[in-house]
Amino acid sequence: STPIFEFTEVFKRSIGNDTDIVTKEMYTFEDRKGRSLTLKPEGTAGVVRSYIQHNMATWPQPVELYYIEPHFRYERPQKGRFRQFWQYGFEVIGESDPAIDAQLIYVSLKILEDLGLAQKCELHLNSIGCMAKNCRPKFVEDLKNYYIGKERSMCAECQSRLHKNPMRLLDCKEEDCKILAELAPKLSDYLCKECKEFHEQLIDLLGEMNITYTPNAKLVRGLDYYTKTVFEFVEKGDDRAMNSLFGGGRYDGLAEILGATEPVPGIGFAAGIERIVDLMKREGVTVPSKDALHVFVAQLGYEAKKKCIPLLAQLREAGVKAVGALGKGAIKHQLRLADRFEVPYTILVGITEVREGTAIIRDMKRGSQKVVKFDDVLEEIKKLIGEEELDTYTPGEVLY
Repeated sequence: STPIFEFTEVFKRSIGNDTDIVTKEMYTFEDRKGRSLTLKPEGTAGVVRSYIQHNMATWPQPVELYYIEPHFRYERPQKGRFRQFWQYGFEVIGESDPAIDAQLIYVSLKILEDLGLAQKCELHLNSIGCMAKNCRPKFVEDLKNYYIGKERSMCAECQSRLHKNPMRLLDCKEEDCKILAELAPKLSDYLCKECKEFHEQLIDLLGEMNITYTPNAKLVRGLDYYTKTVFEFVEKGDDRAMNSLFGGGRYDGLAEILGATEPVPGIGFAAGIERIVDLMKREGVTVPSKDALHVFVAQLGYEAKKKCIPLLAQLREAGVKAVGALGKGAIKHQLRLADRFEVPYTILVGITEVREGTAIIRDMKRGSQKVVKFDDVLEEIKKLIGEEELDTYTPGEVLY
């Protein structure tokens, strides 16, 4: 993860001075030295800045990075849009090949499949060309000329965009603007030979991977740094402006914009976590908890508590996911807590068990229980749970 804020210039130079994000949505402030800082509205610019700053060009290429982090935009709070929101993203920097684009689209689709949402979404794909004189710039010039004189049929937002960010005219959701966009010049007719071949190869590779897509000539994304491939996974049958779950594209010129001395190609995508969670809830997708508990430890009396505190520590160190009620609650109250935690087993230690050096292990599903020696509790629980279910991972094993 990169820092939660960057120098404002990072976003102005990369996203574009005339984009909605820069002109309307950024949280910008000055620090005590008068430097302009901005809370991150998106992740890619900071990742590429970090790639340059830390000389990742000397690493084996391409460099593959991911992040899960909060972003901030000053938007009108509504369904699917928040002023603080979480995204996870993937970036592949240092390689320009349609195979990389195809692989990243596959990763996006695989995530949706794993979340149980693939059948609810569709892939929209487009190429927005490059900055070569005979490619996108020629299209933008003709697009402006097409819209000039039609301002009365355009919404106020599009009238503002006409001379500042004309490509965004194509994805306006206002009905009159949508009609104009349908008749507008098509970017696909302006692609230079290199961009056209790149896109054709990508389509061919997606076909080999059995990935279906919907061509979307109006998909341009809202950031100036994109080149060639742009794509989104959108919710089927949803024409809202915020229906995109995943969005991304290629940004082969971004590193140079941010100060790299040589061209550095890259591609990435980001996904809105809140939107994905919302769709999962609406579709009734249930997710098994990886943090499901194994054991609840219940005790009664001070002497029992003294025995149970170290027992809890031993259970956890052995990989048993255990929780205990170490207050003064009655056994009935503690067992109700165990039910709420949905643990398969509860260990009970009371005055009698302390005196006899035993403990009770209760099977919460069957309602049966057995008495075991207190010193054997850990091994008995491990047998009941199974070695394969124990959480024995420790980060130190990787480091040392």
